[in-house]
Amino acid sequence: MNRREFNITLGAATLGFCANGSGVMAKSVTQPRVAVTMDDFHWNNAIKLTPQQRNQAILGALKSRGNLKAALFVAGKNADNETGKSLLREWDTAGHMIGNHSYSHSELNSEKVTASAFIADIQKAEDVLKNFSRYQKSFRFPYLKEGESEAERDAVRAFLKQNGYRNGHVTIDASDWAVDNRLTRRLQKDPAADLEPYRRFYLAHMWERSTYYDDLSRKVLGRRVPHTVLIHFNLLNALFLGDLLDMYQKKGWKLIDAVDAFKDPVFATEPMTVPAGESIIWALAKQSGRFDSLLRYPGEDAQYEKTKMDQMGL
Repeated sequence: MNRREFNITLGAATLGFCANGSGVMAKSVTQPRVAVTMDDFHWNNAIKLTPQQRNQAILGALKSRGNLKAALFVAGKNADNETGKSLLREWDTAGHMIGNHSYSHSELNSEKVTASAFIADIQKAEDVLKNFSRYQKSFRFPYLKEGESEAERDAVRAFLKQNGYRNGHVTIDASDWAVDNRLTRRLQKDPAADLEPYRRFYLAHMWERSTYYDDLSRKVLGRRVPHTVLIHFNLLNALFLGDLLDMYQKKGWKLIDAVDAFKDPVFATEPMTVPAGESIIWALAKQSGRFDSLLRYPGEDAQYEKTKMDQMGL
C-alpha cells in the first residue's frame, strides 16, 4: 500500500469516529436504517388535494408508521404568510424537526447568485422559521449545490459554522420531484387519470436509488450509515409516502427518526470537492478518487429518468 492509498483508507476509517473527537467508533450495523427528510414545503400547488389535505396526508403517513419523526427543510418563502405558518405549525406541534432551506430556494452554483446574497437568504429564512419550537439550525442547500468554486463553498461554510449551523446532508438522493412533475401535468390534462403507474415507477425508482447509495456507503466508508432520504413536500408524497415507508419496512429496512440519523459522524464531514454538494456519500466517494466509475454528475436529475418515463407513457 502506498502513502496515498494509506491516507485514503485512514480517512475513511476516521469517519467512523464521533464528530466531538471522543474517538468512539461508530458501530457497524447490519440492518439498513432510513430517516425521512423532506424539502421545500411547497404547498401552493393545489392539484387534486388542497394544501390542508396534502399536509394531513403526509403527517398522517408518518404518524401511522410508529409516529415517525421526519425533518422538514423549509424554503422560508413558503412559510412567510398565514397559510404557510398555519400548515407548518402542524409539523411543529407533531414534533418533527424543522430546518432551514434558504428563503428563496436559489441555487448557489448559479452564476446569478453570489455567496453574500446566498448567505443573506439563509438569514432571511431563519427570521421566518426561528419562532417554531422544533426549528434547528440545520441547513440544507437547495438542489444540494454547495458552491461552484472553492471560494464560494468556503464562504458559505464559514458562515454556517460561525452561526451554529450544521449541514443537513442527504445520503440517499433521488428524483421524486421529476415524477411529481409528470404526475401533476397528467392530472392537469386528465383529472381522472390512473395514478397507479406513477406509484409503481416512484417506488421502483426510490428503491433503486436507495440500494445504490447504501452500497456506495459500504464501499466508501466500510459501513452502513443511518440514511437520510431526500423527498419533497409534493402531491406525489401526499399520495404515496405511506407506500414508500411500507416498502422500506417490507424489504427489511428500519425506519428511524431524522434527529437520530443526523447524530452519525458522517454528517459532520466536509468533502473538499468542487463543484461542492450532492449526496454526502457521493461527495465522499468523489473526494476519495477511487469510485469515479460508479458516479455521475449531477448525482440525480430528471434527465436520468426521462427515457424510462417516456417509454411508460408517464
